[in-house]
Order: sequence, then C-alpha cells, then structure tokens
Amino acid sequence: MLHSFYEVLGRSSPAALVIISIALMLACGFAMTRITKLLHLPNVTAYIITGVLMGPYCLNLIPHQVIAGTDFLADIALAFIAFSVGEYFRLSALRKNGPKVILIMLIEATVCTVLVFVLTYYILKLHMAYAIVLAALASATAPTSMIVIIRQTHAKGDFVDTLLQVVALDDMVSLVAYSVAISVALGSISGSLEQISFQLVGVPILTNIGVLLLGGLFGILLKLLMPRGRSKDNRLIISIAVLFAFCGVCAVLDISPLLGCMSMGTVYINVSEDEKLFKQLNYFSPPILLLFFVRSGLNFNLDALLSADSAVGSIPLLVIGVSYCVVRIIGKCLGAFLGGLAVGKPPKVRNYMGMALITQAGVAIGLATLCARTLGDPIGTNLQTIIMASSIIYEIIGPASVKLALYLSGSYSNKLEDMTHVAEQTHTGQPRRPVDVLIARIHEIQESLPDLSSTYVPEEEEAFLEAEEEQYESPVHTWRQRFWNRK
Repeated sequence: MLHSFYEVLGRSSPAALVIISIALMLACGFAMTRITKLLHLPNVTAYIITGVLMGPYCLNLIPHQVIAGTDFLADIALAFIAFSVGEYFRLSALRKNGPKVILIMLIEATVCTVLVFVLTYYILKLHMAYAIVLAALASATAPTSMIVIIRQTHAKGDFVDTLLQVVALDDMVSLVAYSVAISVALGSISGSLEQISFQLVGVPILTNIGVLLLGGLFGILLKLLMPRGRSKDNRLIISIAVLFAFCGVCAVLDISPLLGCMSMGTVYINVSEDEKLFKQLNYFSPPILLLFFVRSGLNFNLDALLSADSAVGSIPLLVIGVSYCVVRIIGKCLGAFLGGLAVGKPPKVRNYMGMALITQAGVAIGLATLCARTLGDPIGTNLQTIIMASSIIYEIIGPASVKLALYLSGSYSNKLEDMTHVAEQTHTGQPRRPVDVLIARIHEIQESLPDLSSTYVPEEEEAFLEAEEEQYESPVHTWRQRFWNRK
C-alpha cells in the first residue's frame, strides 16, 4: 500500500516525494535516539539502526529513487566531519607531543592494518580488492563518540591529549591508505595488478598531496573571507559555500574531498585561532549527519550477511565482518601498546590507549560508501555491508570501552580526593580536620561547576548567540534602532 502511494506521489509531485522522505528520515532518526539514549548508546548507532529498519530489507519506507538521488549526502557530510577533525591539528599542541604521537600512530596503524590484511588475504583467502580496502579502512577511528564521553566525564591529562591527536592522525592515514588501496583494488579487478607501476601507486599519493595543498589554499581563502565582526549568518553562509565549492572541485576531478577538507580545517584553525566557527558548524551539521547515517543504513544489505549468494567464495559476509571486528580490536590494542612503549609513555597511557581507539563510524562509513560507488557490485557493495555491520558493533561496544579506558588511565575519577587538589595540612604543617578537608573539596567542586541557571547554553549554541549579539550591536543596527526611536 505504501509502495503504491509512493508511485502515485512520485508521478504527481516528485518534489513532495523527496520532501516527505527526508522528513520521515529526520523524524524517525530522532525518535530512535530516545531509545538508544536509555541504553547509553551514541546517536550514530540510532541513525544507522533507523536506516536499516526503514530500508528495503525491513519496512521499505523510503523509495529507491530517493535513496539513489541523495548520493551527494556522503560528500557533504564527510566534508563537515573532515573539516572538524582538522581542528585537532594545532601546531601548538603538535609541538609538545608531535613526534611521539606520530610514532604511536604509525606503529598502531601499521600493526592494525597488517593484521587485518593477513587475516583477509592469507587466512580467509579473499580477493585482493577485499583485503587491501579492509586493511586500509582498519586504521580509521571515530572521534565523535570519544569526544562526547570526554566532555561528559571532564577527563583530562596526557592520556586524553595523546588520544585525540592519535585519532586525528589515524583518520588522515586511513584516507591516504584508502586512496592507494582503491587504486590497487581497481588494478586487481582489471587484472593489471601484476604490473605494479608508478601510475598505480605513485599517482594516488601525488594526488593526495595535491589535494592537501589545495585544501590548505581554501583554508587561507576562508580566513580572508572571515574578517572581524562578520555576522553569524554570513559566517555560516561563507564557510558552507567554501566547503561545498571545494567538494565540487574534487567531484569534477573525481577525487575524494576528505583529505582536502581536513587540510582546510587545519590551516584555518592555525592561521585564525577561530574555535567559534567549528562550534557553529557543529551546531549546524547534526541534521546533515543524521541524514547521512540514516541513508547509510538504508544501503545496508541485511540479507547479504547470511545469504549464500553474497558470500565471498564459501565464507558468509557475517563471518568476514565478525573476524574483521575481532582482529581490528586486537591490532588497535597491540599497536597502541607497542607505540606507547616505543616512546616511553607511562603504563596507564600505553596499556589502555587501544581500548579507546576501537570506535569506527563516520570516516570508515563514508569511505565504504565511496568504495561502493567506485567498485560497484558485488565487491564494492559487499565491502560497504561489512563496514556497516562492523560499525554498528563498534558503536555499541565502543563508548563503554572508551569510558573504561579513561577511568583505568586515571583521566577522570568519581572520588573526591582525585577530583580536587586540597592540602591535608595547614601552611604551618598541622594536619587539618577531615571535615575541613571535605568542606574545602566541596567548595572547590562547586567553583568548577558551570552556571546551570536559565541563561546557561552549550558551547556550540553560545557561539551562535554571541555572534548574533555582535550582529545586533553593529553600527547598522544601532542606526536603525535610533531611526525607529525617533519615529
């Protein structure tokens, strides 16, 4: 019945069909977060599950032409994700731990990638296209859930600083590795893999370098277009226009915009020190990211996980996905431990770093979507199904793993003596009464709490409101106000 309604609506008003479908995706995605919130799961999990349930293999609520017509959402959503990741590449932070963080990331990413490749190519005997792409995507880590949990627990310290920088570098390495891997995969499918040439491996690397430089130029352009006093509305319009323009240029050149958008964000934060723009974009982007993840779930081939027709050789996709999950977790934990050991990190950092790196969603799902578009059926579609299934698992167990790693590393604590810095002796060396120490600790905690009055708003919303106040305090608005007062 619903299918017949969509057919009639599509013939009479295609625009209405698209609008209703998007509204349904937004409403259902939000409704699902009310359920996952009770289970303490991230919103990404809710969006993916919503897409799976609304997709053609469950309720079939969204027409196929709408799913196919919203393919551009992947590029737009990933542009926002990659640009926001660039915020963590501050030169001031990289100077402190730069070499150590880079070495940890290289060892961790290499161990994880090698183990996944050995599993898929030598143990499961999969085609080279499967093995090389899954190995390249294995190093990608999702920063979103991690950042949310860090903010919720108010975690801080060397473990948190190292973790955030490793995650940002992880995604960059995964983007570069994917660019090379997709070329090797195409060569293996066409049968030209035996003739390894500069064009097969070197050209993708040079292309990525060119995209990084071009993204840096767009970052400088964005800084020039953001003079002091620019209103909130115009800041959003200009930043989104620049991001879209860069994605358009990359689409014309048939290259991924992810590295370039990351480079754009990195250059912009270092030349402008403008954190407010990132907060404004983070406040604006949730509906776009919701649609992207829901649409990713719509493309999730649920039947393919157990279907013999979709099996790679004699191995079902479900077995490949579970094996990939387990080996990737082992690779992350082992690689992070070896990396921390190599640079002399304390045990609490190197022992638990890998536990916090197992989450995988945005970048990996986006690259899998691009992979499905590039390689097509059946390899590209199967790879997307494997990554989608594993991402759901990671987003279920990942947040709990991150929180446990933060706790075990001592980055946060629920004990008063760990949350405060109160001397148990007076300045004369006399021991203070336990009740006095307790009162001092309570006062210190109270002073550190945010203002929870009616005027309190999150940082992202505060950035919006501050920019709006600046707009209303501008000379043009003041002149208008005086004009109307005279009247």
